[in-house]
Amino acid sequence: MSLRFDFSASAVAALALADATRALQEDVADGDLTASLVAPDRRARARVLARESAVLCGAPWVEATLRQLDPQVRITWLCGEGERCAADQTVLEIEGAARGLLTAERTSLNFLQLLSAVATKTALYADAIQGTRARIVDTRKTLPGLRLAQKYAVRTGGGLNHRIGLYDAVLIKENHIAAAGGVSAALRAVAPVAAQAAFVEVEVETLAQLSEALEAGARMVLLDNMDLPTLREAVRINDEAGNDRKAVLEISGGVTLDGLRALADTGVDRISVGALTKDVKAIDFSMRFQEG
Repeated sequence: MSLRFDFSASAVAALALADATRALQEDVADGDLTASLVAPDRRARARVLARESAVLCGAPWVEATLRQLDPQVRITWLCGEGERCAADQTVLEIEGAARGLLTAERTSLNFLQLLSAVATKTALYADAIQGTRARIVDTRKTLPGLRLAQKYAVRTGGGLNHRIGLYDAVLIKENHIAAAGGVSAALRAVAPVAAQAAFVEVEVETLAQLSEALEAGARMVLLDNMDLPTLREAVRINDEAGNDRKAVLEISGGVTLDGLRALADTGVDRISVGALTKDVKAIDFSMRFQEG
């Protein structure tokens, strides 16, 4: 796997195809027993409705799913990727083989509901900190097998991606620090692999650890479970370190939507939110068929 997934249109299309292939194998396997009641040459038209307001996300996955069942299917999006759709809005019109549409229905909606939920939640968090310098960042708390898809949805909703996995960046956490013998020792120990990483970040729990990290040359620091006064003091210490030693400051732990603005107003650069991808409620979309 490459160091960082580039999320280009071609890369996303390939990812969506792989995800859709796996999902259809899981759902269809050797065939759709119920869809066999429909004549093979029967055509159908369908539309997908949003039952609630949402940021639409997942079009590449929906299209990949539909086209595997009917390569000639006609797909017309009435709400674009990353756009907000209203409740009861028709977001998609489809025309193709009836059997293919019936078989693809659940899998395509599963992708659309999940990824739109992630994008919608991310947009809610991002909107809450408008006007501050902070940005919303995701985590590795994703659904197994769908990490890249969910991280794509975070980007669609206006958030940033943290590391993709353990292989592409370094995050030195409390147990690494304890095992290495301190913040400075941990940063020195990771130096041989730093060039292979997209970034190196160290987690600190106290202001003393923050000062030690800055002195050791840390360029990204994760402030773990600090209260607001401590966060403000951490920002002051970082600002006074000077441009040659100043780090990107990220908050983690106990982040809620209600307290988000206060965290952003401390002056930190990034706020990581595991709930973007692990605590999502699917957006309600439904597919309705008409005779074609």
